[in-house]
Amino acid sequence: MSELSLEQIQETRRQLGSLVVETPVWHWHDHDLEKIAGRETQVALKLELFQRTGSFKPRGALTVMLSLTVEALARGVTAVSAGNHAIAVAYAAKLLGTTAKVVMPKSANPFRVARCGDYGAEVVLVDYVTAAFARVEEIQANEGRTFIHPFEGPLTCAGTGTVGLEFCEQAGEMDAVLIPVGGGGLIAGMAAAFKQLQPHCQVIGIEPAGADSMFRSMATGTPQRIDKVRTIADSLGAPYATPYTFGLCQRYVDEIVLLEDDDMRRGMALLFRNMKLAVEPAGAAATAALCGPLRQRLRGKRVGVLVCGTNIDLATFHREATAGDVLLADWLN
Repeated sequence: MSELSLEQIQETRRQLGSLVVETPVWHWHDHDLEKIAGRETQVALKLELFQRTGSFKPRGALTVMLSLTVEALARGVTAVSAGNHAIAVAYAAKLLGTTAKVVMPKSANPFRVARCGDYGAEVVLVDYVTAAFARVEEIQANEGRTFIHPFEGPLTCAGTGTVGLEFCEQAGEMDAVLIPVGGGGLIAGMAAAFKQLQPHCQVIGIEPAGADSMFRSMATGTPQRIDKVRTIADSLGAPYATPYTFGLCQRYVDEIVLLEDDDMRRGMALLFRNMKLAVEPAGAAATAALCGPLRQRLRGKRVGVLVCGTNIDLATFHREATAGDVLLADWLN
């Protein structure tokens, strides 16, 4: 059984210090939200999209890289990601005075690829996410770089656990918290923090139906993989679950709920329409679950909603949010 103590998470937050920001919590009151989720439902948004690099990812990447020896840092780091983790590793490498070589699928959003370059990383593009992991192994073997995993391991989860630690302290007692799920590193760390600070809070993971590796893993009791990612939320498109992260999810996560792409489009439109937040599909996933498949079950509850990222180019945001705005009528009627 995977372990991650509250003390580890608290110490990690102290180590990260000002390298990451304590992102704000906003208590969301709005006519449209009340119409959808119910006036009696109390919603607290953890605005992690305001984290450095535009997502939660620097918390885990920096936690791992701060543990490296001087010699390991000098050899540099490598990573595989559809975007947010690659950007975070590039940022952390620049911050810590080393180099990063990141592997990304050719389908990755061009904005995210460019952001990696802005932080000084060398970007290697491959045909598929699955091929990216093989390529990063070659880089490790040939160049001696340290692989910074996007979602697996105690240090990564201790870093993501700091999001949960902050959320609990900022928002107070909650009945449920909704957390997007890709590889599971985010929800694993956050769930560990929540269940140790607020044992009665229900931790619900929100995963795209087209990338349901954690849902399958929880259902079977063992880490599972999928053959292909089929979702607009590419930053939630992990091809498999991993042992440590899955173990924490088994221990601390109450449920995984699957979400359709159209719901994420609706969530993007709602957050822009009422909060003026321009988020990527993954960043809208928890909001979409609250307003979609969980709206009746969570009515009248105190609900925490994580807005996890905003790395999206203007054209893609416009296309998906515009489509979502048309579909939003389904929630409002």
